[in-house]
Amino acid sequence: MNKSDLRRNLYMLKGPLATQGYDWWWHNFTGYSRKTGEEKTFFIEYYVCNPALSRNTPILGQLPRNRAVNRRPSYALIKAGVWGTGAKQIHNFYPISEFTSSETFLNIRIGNCLLTETRMDGKCKVTEEEAKAHPEYMCDAGTMEWDLSINKKISYHVGYGASRISRELNAFEMFWHAEGIKTEYSGEVILDGEIYDVIPERSFGYADKNWGQDFTSPWLWISSCDLKSRISGRTLTNSAVEFGGGRPKVFGIPMERKLLGGFYYEGKMYDYNFSRFWTGAKTVYKFEEGESINTWRVKAVNKDSELELVLKCPKEEMLLINYEAPNGKKLHNQLWNGGTGYGRIKLYEKYNGRRILIDEIEMKHTGCEYGEYDK
Repeated sequence: MNKSDLRRNLYMLKGPLATQGYDWWWHNFTGYSRKTGEEKTFFIEYYVCNPALSRNTPILGQLPRNRAVNRRPSYALIKAGVWGTGAKQIHNFYPISEFTSSETFLNIRIGNCLLTETRMDGKCKVTEEEAKAHPEYMCDAGTMEWDLSINKKISYHVGYGASRISRELNAFEMFWHAEGIKTEYSGEVILDGEIYDVIPERSFGYADKNWGQDFTSPWLWISSCDLKSRISGRTLTNSAVEFGGGRPKVFGIPMERKLLGGFYYEGKMYDYNFSRFWTGAKTVYKFEEGESINTWRVKAVNKDSELELVLKCPKEEMLLINYEAPNGKKLHNQLWNGGTGYGRIKLYEKYNGRRILIDEIEMKHTGCEYGEYDK
């Protein structure tokens, strides 16, 4: 469903999740060098982990002395970076005492970095010496600053899986809400001293959040709002595609491998969410790691429509993105993450037992992710 729900964008680390939980707000978008016109695709994440375990000092779970005693991490984190040539992830850790949030609307501050529903600004910096000396930072060297307006145009609402009762019961190990599967950003980013302009209609932006007590394995994500019909040649300005999931756990019990997602196609949502069982929604997916290119394949069906998606992304433009879980373990060590994917979608509707092709769509600037836990 294209349904906004700003309550799901609030800070969630209450009760048990305060001592074993994470909450993050993710953004990605494209900007253009003011000097050369070259494009870069950026990401920014505001992240909080186990806030009740420490207040005045960030506890890094991958620090050897913390790993030796199974000490759980506790910190606020700014994660920023870029995909494509020279892909990098930059991490700045803060004590929980430098994190604030509102109870009633999105207003996050970590150090001097701000996030609301309509704007964000901040800075993230790690020197070469710091990155080499501190593997527990799990990051690369670099400097990135941003000052951006945010305009969320299309949402993807996962339904009961992140409903109030599910949240109160902590029913799922990993929750998800995508408030902006098509988001227009405007402003500027400065990456390693070079200024990039972010232009709303060419920002191809995305905003979501995840929270919970652990991650999923496998972990898959696909999202794009840079879509063009191969049949009409028309740019689809009111469309976005979104899939996420892997193997959800409900009250600690693993389900079959499942995705949920949808295709908002020029004002109409084609929804493939297994939790809405009455729609007959089913998805199957496959990920292939190649020598130079990674490939995702998704087939989604419900009683009224079918979608086939093939996505590719060059490995040299991707990151092996780093997260540690609230329990202090880092089991995702091959989590491919990128934002320069490209591919095609075929969308069909069903009439009297026949498939009718609605459109064949080219997608670019596609966010993509896949990884499984270390065995």
